[in-house]
Amino acid sequence: MTEWRSRSANAASILTLRQISAVLPPEQAWGLWAARQIVARIMDTFGPSLSGTTTVPVDTRTSDRRRVVGEWVYGRGVGHDATARAIYFVHGSGYALCSPRTHRRLTAWLSQLTGLPVFSIDYRLAPRHRFPSAADDVRAGWDWLIDDCGKSPKDLAIAGDSAGGHLAVDLLLQPEVPHPAALVLLSPLLDLTFELARTWERSRRDPAIRSRDAARLVELYCAGVEPGHPRLALDVSGGRPLPPALIHAGGAEMLAADAIALAEDMRRSGGDCDLHIWPDQAHVFQALPRISPSAAPAMREIASFIANSLYDSSIGEVG
Repeated sequence: MTEWRSRSANAASILTLRQISAVLPPEQAWGLWAARQIVARIMDTFGPSLSGTTTVPVDTRTSDRRRVVGEWVYGRGVGHDATARAIYFVHGSGYALCSPRTHRRLTAWLSQLTGLPVFSIDYRLAPRHRFPSAADDVRAGWDWLIDDCGKSPKDLAIAGDSAGGHLAVDLLLQPEVPHPAALVLLSPLLDLTFELARTWERSRRDPAIRSRDAARLVELYCAGVEPGHPRLALDVSGGRPLPPALIHAGGAEMLAADAIALAEDMRRSGGDCDLHIWPDQAHVFQALPRISPSAAPAMREIASFIANSLYDSSIGEVG
């Protein structure tokens, strides 16, 4: 039954979202606006409940005057009282589409399951803000949590989906950046040329988007920059070992190839990485529990991983 529901949802995606993404021109303002509205509506319609969630907007500056914009998210039952531990969340969707608001249902669920507050960074979007704007904002948010909020890296976990995964890995490859206790990546984007995705597509097409359409979207952020730039073509296998990581991807999505390659590169560099490819699941299926029966067990696995990595298995309810 689970397999049937997932395949039915994927089939519906092929008939709707996949076709829409093929005809909306992200290079034009109206096409990008429409894509943002569609993605936001999907996340709202098929995401988890927001019941009991509270948020606190943040618009501040670091001690060296870099701007930090985002929101603290407290899931149901998670208090606002000061706590050392927290999760830093970096959203995805091609550097151009989403925001903490579109991902609020997912971050609220993550907060509820772990019992931890989640800080979701609102980095600047392409095409108005091109590379390295998003990466700079993600770095500013991380530095603010540590230097200005006084949090210890060992009490923090970083989570990111899709392009947010690329931004999180880029952050942690920088030699002077302190590492968190854990890294969680959902359908991470690694190869911005989409060659890995194109190879995967030859055997199974992604239910949500074609690689060429995804590449057009990402190009809004990377335009004018050489593909081999070290902040874009990440040298994970040759870089510093990353913190203990859990990577999830859907077996039906083209970025499963990126997830597999990223896990292999992390292990090659000396890091510890668990990879879970969920059969028949689409891109960032964890955000869509109303159509993906695998979302709930996947989120429980993520919550358990974070709890264990933060050396406190009593955090939250993960059962």
